[in-house]
Amino acid sequence: MTDDDRRRVLYIIVCAAGPAGDVGKLVTLAHQRGWDVQIIATPSALDFIDAEALETQTSRPVRSHYRKPGEPRSPKADAIIVAPATYNTINKWAAGISDTYALGILAEAPGLGIPVVVLPFVNTALAGRTAFQHSVNTLHDEGIRILLGSGGFEPHAPGSGDSRLDSYPWSQVLDWVD
Repeated sequence: MTDDDRRRVLYIIVCAAGPAGDVGKLVTLAHQRGWDVQIIATPSALDFIDAEALETQTSRPVRSHYRKPGEPRSPKADAIIVAPATYNTINKWAAGISDTYALGILAEAPGLGIPVVVLPFVNTALAGRTAFQHSVNTLHDEGIRILLGSGGFEPHAPGSGDSRLDSYPWSQVLDWVD
């Protein structure tokens, strides 16, 4: 099989936020658009997702740690979606911190020319912080598309995130990588 014959590979990096348990919806939508999907979970996100069900759905192991010597590599990503993206992950990534496998992937992506789209899940108290706004601007300046505010994810009032789970815009994020 040549590179032209293989299906496009989409990494979905999932963080520990309320919508994470529904990331299978994004996998289904990606499959419908012809993507192979590799789930990469932050270590904290493992408590939010059904890794076994996602492995069945994607036919790939959910990755959350660097591979051990001799273990197979994940396929190369053609695009990356970070959803739901947390305040913590966005700030660490913008600051150049690479202390998890997910952040390591994100740290390299701009330099490798891999398109990255971010769909945050943050409340207004966090989204209004200067540090967060600076991080969003820093990532934007590096070519990262962050779907925040009008036309993307609208931050919710603190303590009200559960009421926003059903309206989390999973399908919208795919439009930016197709």
